[in-house]
Amino acid sequence: MPIPQTTRVNPLDLQKNIAIGVSLPFNGPSGPFNKTYSTKDQTKSNLVNLLLTNKGERLFNPEFGADISNLLFEGINEDLDSTIIDLITSNVNLFMPEIQLGDIIINEDIDRNYISITINYKLKISGTSDQITVQFT
Repeated sequence: MPIPQTTRVNPLDLQKNIAIGVSLPFNGPSGPFNKTYSTKDQTKSNLVNLLLTNKGERLFNPEFGADISNLLFEGINEDLDSTIIDLITSNVNLFMPEIQLGDIIINEDIDRNYISITINYKLKISGTSDQITVQFT
């Protein structure tokens, strides 16, 4: 006899008409903020926020941030990919334990000092997979 599959849902996702957060960028069609109505969307915004923030930029939480953009000033070298992956992994594990990281793909353009990072991840509570791409110039 097969075991029935159960799906875990965050209680915030059960109230469809109530916003639970804001997304990035902060320029929404109905005012200064785009609202998020699911934990999946809010987690994506939180992850982008973590990656784009440098340590010391957030008031009252100076340790928040991944410090990735600071690496661009050091120049692109052969150790950059492993340094970025280490920064992402350690900071996501510290500040966003609700997600499980998957593949981290880094594309670099040395001539333009440009880095694109694609991260595959999964929400631990529901098992929902998602992906983001963040660009640093």
